[in-house]
Parts: sequence; C-alpha cells; structure tokens
Amino acid sequence: MKKIIFGALLAVTASFSFAQNPLSVHVLNQETGLPSANVAVILEAQQGDKWIKLNELKTDANGRIKEFYPKDTALQKGIYKVTFKTGDWFKANNQRTFFPEVPVVFTIDGTLEHYHIPLLLSSYGYSTYRGN
Repeated sequence: MKKIIFGALLAVTASFSFAQNPLSVHVLNQETGLPSANVAVILEAQQGDKWIKLNELKTDANGRIKEFYPKDTALQKGIYKVTFKTGDWFKANNQRTFFPEVPVVFTIDGTLEHYHIPLLLSSYGYSTYRGN
C-alpha cells in the first residue's frame, strides 16, 4: 500500500503486483457470472514447429492464475499458447460441454509489461480477448 497525503486528506492507493509476473489468466463462467475455480491451464511457447510446455497450474477461487509465466525467467518475445482444459472442468462440475479445451494462441511482442488472457466460458461457447 502506498499512502498519499493531500493536506488533511489521506488517500491510500493499492499497488498491484501484476508487473512482477508478466502473464496472468482469468476464467469466468458466463452462464453463472461467477469465477471458474480449479480450471487446469497449460502455457506453451512455440519453438519452430513444436510447442514447449512452460507451466501448468489451476485457477484459484477467483478463477485466476496471477503468476503464470515461469518464475525467475525473463519474458521472451514469441508466440505462446494458453490451453484451458475446459472439458475436465465441466466434467468435474457434472456438466456437458462442446469444447473439451480452449487453446488461445497469442504473441508477446515486448511492447507491454503484462499480458492478461481472460476467458468467458459457457457450455457451448467461449470468448477471449487481450486484457490488461
């Protein structure tokens, strides 16, 4: 927390730790409007014609993985893929789905300090975008 004093007024601003890790993801269940906890997510980097696995974690209670890029590793420019294992999550929640997984391929070009990949999920559809 950072304290800023304006005369007699004290304002407290939160500093977020997103810049410490350059990649995060978030999964929201569009049908319920709630976060999707325990979704397995895999991070891979493209090297030539192959995908190299860098990390695999599950979303927390808020549907987030706040620190997804491998720790103590410098951010490298390149093409990456985040794969949300949605079929496993729906099965664990006794629901059917049309999409057993959602792969999201994106470019890290070094112009941003932080990259965020949100996923809005439902049984028969999904949406994603570059977040912040």
